[in-house]
Amino acid sequence: MVKVIGVRFKRAGKIYYFNPGTLELSVGDKVIVETARGIEFGEVVIGPKEVREEDVIAPLKDVIRKATPEDEKVVEENKIKAKEAAKIAEKKIEEHGLEMKLVDVEYTFDRSKLIFYFTADGRVDFRELVKDLAAIFRTRIELRQIGVRDEAKMIGGLGPCGRIVCCHTFLGEFDPVSIKMAKQQNLSLNPGKISGLCGRLMCCLRFEYENYCDAAKCGESCKEAEEAFKIDSQVITSLGEGSIVSVNKERGTVIVKLSDTGENREFPLEEVEPKGS
Repeated sequence: MVKVIGVRFKRAGKIYYFNPGTLELSVGDKVIVETARGIEFGEVVIGPKEVREEDVIAPLKDVIRKATPEDEKVVEENKIKAKEAAKIAEKKIEEHGLEMKLVDVEYTFDRSKLIFYFTADGRVDFRELVKDLAAIFRTRIELRQIGVRDEAKMIGGLGPCGRIVCCHTFLGEFDPVSIKMAKQQNLSLNPGKISGLCGRLMCCLRFEYENYCDAAKCGESCKEAEEAFKIDSQVITSLGEGSIVSVNKERGTVIVKLSDTGENREFPLEEVEPKGS
């Protein structure tokens, strides 16, 4: 077992493990650590705990020290300088006629590297742009192309629910989302209704997916249940035959239009049998 702490460098960013050494650290403390990008300023979001060695990416780097008020001032200064750098970079991108959109600019804590995040439809030859930027800022320059989901995560915005998008507020990493999750929750498959600001399927489709599967008794028989209770399929109920109008898998019920009366009635799944079974 190895003693570690979890550090996050951005709001809703990925959590990385570090060795606290002899430092007494707790959640909320600001720390200075060494990363692959250089010296960085981060916040402790997971207090000291023991984890298995195989759960840690070797080599585990040490926490250099607790951050001071002076360090926090440096971070704020870096943010101001990054905004100034963004304005200059946008002008240079325009001068070079590059088909790319600048999304964000970031200095590492020690200003040893200046990172430009951008989106583009394809590959971009930015070698001349890098030379110009390096001559202006006199530090290491990195241009990093990101996807539309990462762009939404950085910029933020309001989702269809009226709240700030999940990726910008608390999602550390993107989990796979599929159209099957929307189908399982009986949602409209209209792309405009189930897509987020990034144009991809909304991350929140995953949040309740497992609950819907459990409610529909989706274990080994999940596929069989989906086949048996399709919309318009013929079924037999305690009140006679009918066809399925809708399925509420979370509640474990179906709405059936009875053949004899034309009335819509709700039945528990276990009380409905597929016709001909």
